[in-house]
Amino acid sequence: MFVIELNYKADLAQIDAHMREHVRFLKKYYASGHFIASGRKIPRDGGIILAVGTSREQIQAIIEEDPFHAQGLADVRIVEFRVSQRADDVESKFRPNEPLEARRRRTRR
Repeated sequence: MFVIELNYKADLAQIDAHMREHVRFLKKYYASGHFIASGRKIPRDGGIILAVGTSREQIQAIIEEDPFHAQGLADVRIVEFRVSQRADDVESKFRPNEPLEARRRRTRR
């Protein structure tokens, strides 16, 4: 598994001008099964992508397609790690604002 960290080198106006292309890139790799989760860093100075792939080289090749990287708007850091533990309710962690009772109902199914 991989954590991909993007650190913006350009101002947010330039980032926003390329956001639509970046979102298309993200959707392509969600559809292929490579991306698991992604989002903006807080403060908004970059982003994080949680990804799976067969090798660091494969992930690097994917990142070469990201408009933020290809246009020189962001530096990229790829961290590979081996998942050794996870929360039983990992899916619910992606919905932090969901009411507790709704989470309980969903997990009872």
